[in-house]
Amino acid sequence: MSATILIVDDEQLVRDLLEKVLRRNGHKVVSTTTADDALTLLAGSRFDLLITDVVMPGMDGFDLLRRVKNAHPDIKVIVLTGHAREQVISDFLLHGADDYLAKPFQVVELVGAVDRVLGAASQT
Repeated sequence: MSATILIVDDEQLVRDLLEKVLRRNGHKVVSTTTADDALTLLAGSRFDLLITDVVMPGMDGFDLLRRVKNAHPDIKVIVLTGHAREQVISDFLLHGADDYLAKPFQVVELVGAVDRVLGAASQT
């Protein structure tokens, strides 16, 4: 299933990797460095999936998740975190994240998470 995916991460190397892998798997990908830019993009276009980092300058991934789920409840969200403590992950899932990836992650983990989340979306 091809999807339109928005990536939000302030690290260029992470964005480049995500874009390359996801495009290779047939997805349309848009990326940005800030949560504020992501909200602007979400207001003007339809996305199937948001992949966001947690720690970013300005608005963090947790605030972005809450705002996105409030304004766009149907969008699927995968959170990238370098702080994969159980409580942090639980908070993200409780507030609407569909999955998470702990940094550093393997490409196969990324592809699996995207396939799971988008597969679940197509069955609802």
